[in-house]
Amino acid sequence: MKDYVIIGNKAVTGGKISLNDLPGSAGRMDVLCRCVTASLFISFGMRRDVNVHLILKGEPGPEKIVRFCGATMKSLNPDERSSGSMIQKALLVDAKETETQSTPGVFVRTGNLSNLLEEFKNKNRMLIYLKEDGEDIFKTGFKLEDPVFILGDNQGVFEDDENLIKNSGAVSISVGPISLLSSQCITIIHNQMDRNEIQSAQNQSEQNE
Repeated sequence: MKDYVIIGNKAVTGGKISLNDLPGSAGRMDVLCRCVTASLFISFGMRRDVNVHLILKGEPGPEKIVRFCGATMKSLNPDERSSGSMIQKALLVDAKETETQSTPGVFVRTGNLSNLLEEFKNKNRMLIYLKEDGEDIFKTGFKLEDPVFILGDNQGVFEDDENLIKNSGAVSISVGPISLLSSQCITIIHNQMDRNEIQSAQNQSEQNE
C-alpha cells in the first residue's frame, strides 16, 4: 500500500466551491486535484494500491481530511473538475471524527496532520517527507515497504507542520535538484517505485527458475 498526504494550506473546508475557479475561491484546490490525478491514474487504469489524503486547512474550519481510496474508487476521471466535484460533495457531508463516505471511494472526516501522522505511526508505516534538501531519491536505493509520502501544496509546508513531520520520525527525501510541482514529485516517485517493483519481481522469478 502507498499513501500520499497532501497539505492544502488554504484549501477551503466548507461551502460551495466553484469548479471554474479552483485556484482562487477554493484556496488552490487545483493543486490538490492534480495530486489526486498523479497519485491514482495510469494509462487506461487506476492504481488500486494507493490512498490519497488531502488535508484541508482553509476557511471556514475546522480542518478536514478527504481521502481518495484507489481500491474502491468509482466514477473519477483524470481531470481537475472531476476531483474537484468529488471534493465538493465531500464538503457537503456533515463530517465527524470518523470517516463518512461521500461518494464511492471518497471519504471525509474532521482531522489534521497530527491525527494522521499518529495513526500511521501506530501502524508502523514508513513516513517520507518530500523536501528539496532531503536525501536524493536516486541514491537511497528507495527500497520502501508500505510508504507514506508527505507533500506540501504550492506554498510548501509551514513551520508548525514541518515540526510535526520531523518529530514523527519521517525521513526527508528529494526527487531532484530544482523545485517541482507537487504532482510532478508524485509522478517521479511512482516511476521509481514501479521500476523497483518490476526489477524485484524479475529477480524473484530468476531465483525460482
